[in-house]
Amino acid sequence: MKKIEIPVMIESASIAAAAVTGPGSQPADSDGAEMNFMDMPSGMTTFEAPMIPEVEEAEGLEPAIAMTEGILDALKAFKTGEKACVISLDHLDEKNRDFYNQLLGDGEVSVQCSGDINAKIQESVLAGVWRVQYMDSHENIVKDTIEIADIPGIVSELTFQNAAEKLDVTQLKIPEDVYNAAPLLTEISDKLPEHTTDNEPHVINLSLLPHTEEDIKYLSDSLGIGPVVILSRGYGNCRISSTKTKNVWWVQYYNSQDTLILNTIEISHVPNVACASQEDLDDSAERLDEILAIYR
Repeated sequence: MKKIEIPVMIESASIAAAAVTGPGSQPADSDGAEMNFMDMPSGMTTFEAPMIPEVEEAEGLEPAIAMTEGILDALKAFKTGEKACVISLDHLDEKNRDFYNQLLGDGEVSVQCSGDINAKIQESVLAGVWRVQYMDSHENIVKDTIEIADIPGIVSELTFQNAAEKLDVTQLKIPEDVYNAAPLLTEISDKLPEHTTDNEPHVINLSLLPHTEEDIKYLSDSLGIGPVVILSRGYGNCRISSTKTKNVWWVQYYNSQDTLILNTIEISHVPNVACASQEDLDDSAERLDEILAIYR
């Protein structure tokens, strides 16, 4: 076989490759159009161990540490779907409450409540462990609690306490500039009686359906605006808003540039994206056990 000499020119080859593959290397379209790609979410929330007092600084924190052992036991025993386990912090002094402020931190999910449900709710860095503070009309804390739950009881039990049980589409008066809202409301009306807590959620993906701004406004007006908004920060952001129609939620996903990328209506008890899973709860129990080890 005849030997073939192949010259190796790494530097010039790299330059040539860059010239034909890099930005601006390809000719523009004749109409001047350029291909643009949607920005993907760039941040993701990850677990960071809380900054808590060292052992030598723990004098006076015995009540909080003992209570946290009880929280750990409750967390190990809890199963999703059960009634929330509520632990009161009202009897603790300021130093012991500050311990919980450090221990719990701010997790991915927070809840904004209005109307008859006046509470500040924040998931901790331990998924499934929630700080629930009840407020008076002047926004003063009147009850301070920790809840072990997939979703706090105030959300699962009180969100739709004053909501309409059904949607009467026979009484709708459709404006002329509303085109596609009526069949969507009919679908919601038909699915509502079928829903139970054991059912899979029924999801209507508005992002895949033709609609106008007037359609969305009419949908919102017909369903009403409920008292609870759940905000979930993770890989992008999710805003979950209750309506005044029982078990009907708006679930909207945004990318890191706060652009709406998925808009849905969901019929469910509480959307799963807001709830801690059993795996989350089990993982939180392991982490809390590791955190408490320094005090044993």
